[in-house]
Amino acid sequence: MTSSTLGTPPSGWVNRHVLGFGRHSLAVAQMEIAKIGREPTELLTRAIQPALWLIVFGQVFTRTRAIPTGTMRYLDYLAPGVLAQSVLFSAIFYGLAVIWERDLGVVHKLLVSPASRSSLVFGKAISAGLRALAQAVIILALAAVLGVRLRTDVMSLMGVALVVVLGGALFSTFSFVIACLVKTRERFMGVGQVLTMPLFFASNAIYPLSMMPPWLRTISALNPLTYLVNALRALMIEGGEGTAGLGTDLLVLLAVFLVLVGIAANLYEGIVR
Repeated sequence: MTSSTLGTPPSGWVNRHVLGFGRHSLAVAQMEIAKIGREPTELLTRAIQPALWLIVFGQVFTRTRAIPTGTMRYLDYLAPGVLAQSVLFSAIFYGLAVIWERDLGVVHKLLVSPASRSSLVFGKAISAGLRALAQAVIILALAAVLGVRLRTDVMSLMGVALVVVLGGALFSTFSFVIACLVKTRERFMGVGQVLTMPLFFASNAIYPLSMMPPWLRTISALNPLTYLVNALRALMIEGGEGTAGLGTDLLVLLAVFLVLVGIAANLYEGIVR
């Protein structure tokens, strides 16, 4: 009995679609990354706020010991949270570019291309992740200058790079979903500003979960940024560890990302209406 008789697609069909998905996603990612070359100063300006958190907030609270972080210095505890903040803040307004593309007619051209909706979304997400990776290099360099006890082995650095790309892809796709729902720049800016700070403060980026009241700990457990911070803290810092384990953190981030890609792909066409 052949595979076609059973109603399952032959392996050649699967291979063509997988290769097509990868090729189309890569083309979209390359197109988006090319924009960075035209505005390289954007990476530096977006790194200013996280740098201030490390230099000012981290230095002050390391001296006061106002936040209980066990045997870990507060500056070491804060560095992964600041990197996660940089990833969040750079990705959460990514949907604004989607609205601009709609207004310029770019989205219409993408939607009539042979690329699937999911490959378009996936490609844009990966480019946002790579953009976040470029900023991560700046934050890590600054952390090293400030004396943060970073892991410098190759596997840890590769792990940090992977998690940063995954986090950037996740939050940019979340932003993509918001853009498809609100459809206008004014509404998007309002919603983006409302969501950014609650996501940041309802996580363990700047203080341990043990300091939170029970209701806020529950919200934090549902917040993807918490798992991003956990993963970065385990990979970046000597003696650092998350609350659920690195494997669990990565699985949660990947699962949320894939769900958001599916939602965004279904909503993408509606943004032009």
